[in-house]
Amino acid sequence: MNYSINHLSAAVACLSIAPATSWACASCGCTLNADAAMGYSSMPGWRLSFEYDYIHQDQLRSGTHTISGVPDGTELERETLNRYYTVGVDYSPNADWNIDLRVPYVARTHSTYGEFDSTQPLSALSYSRSSSLGDIKLIGSYQGILPTHNLGLQLGVKLPTGRYGTDVKFNSGPLAGEPLDASLQPGTGSTDIIVGAYYYQPISLNFEFFANAQFQSAVKSKQDQPGNDYRPGNSTTVSFGVRYAANPKWVPQLQMNLLHKSVDQGALADIYSTAGYVAYVSPGMTVQVAGNLHAFGFAQLPVYSDLVGYQLFPRYTFSVGASYAF
Repeated sequence: MNYSINHLSAAVACLSIAPATSWACASCGCTLNADAAMGYSSMPGWRLSFEYDYIHQDQLRSGTHTISGVPDGTELERETLNRYYTVGVDYSPNADWNIDLRVPYVARTHSTYGEFDSTQPLSALSYSRSSSLGDIKLIGSYQGILPTHNLGLQLGVKLPTGRYGTDVKFNSGPLAGEPLDASLQPGTGSTDIIVGAYYYQPISLNFEFFANAQFQSAVKSKQDQPGNDYRPGNSTTVSFGVRYAANPKWVPQLQMNLLHKSVDQGALADIYSTAGYVAYVSPGMTVQVAGNLHAFGFAQLPVYSDLVGYQLFPRYTFSVGASYAF
């Protein structure tokens, strides 16, 4: 991905940490299109960025509706709070090529009542708290297809650098010492392939349209022993929207972000409650602070969800950060 020094610089790189990094509710989370938020460009050089993403999942949903409880024998989760701190290094040797490295640090708290039984009082809450490196992503982009450099193809990999497995446990409550759900751990233990494409085009003097699609699939997992295996489900994201760049120092933007997540697989997976379709409207803005230093802020507001099983869902997410080009 590239940056436009005259229009935008760094913005939210949620797709660089999600959905490959587990979101607790595997169908939920931040799906903002980082490439579009940053503003596509063919300018060569280095960029450093930092992003903070906040996702509080406290709304229990199933299908397209909010629910107040779950059937007997089903886990009743209370809430999950995700905070992601991501450092990015981006390099474009020329107008055709770009390489982007994203290194996330994941801080997550989660609470659950455990298996629900309507004949018994609610169990005491069990809590988990974890803070560690997440799964790193490295994505290459080629945008030399057209002479205008506004059509790009992406190929990348997500590496199993985050913590995973039975050493990630509940900290307190009745489940203390028990392994945390695989979809709640900082890493997935899988190596994933990432393929995508993007296109952007001015549609008037001050407005620019963009569209992006990206597919991610695990091709190898370190958790592959029979009875102790886990493979995160495939994910497909589609984003489109417009930027208003009449003033290069203040660039508002509106995105529509769509995500389809398929079910996780394996003995360690919560197969029933890890799939669905979600859609967000994402308003935001980037500002030129000084020279090549830019700051940004974006919010995501869910407008539709169709979730398999019973999942915790955010009422909103927000992301802030900054980048410097040199």
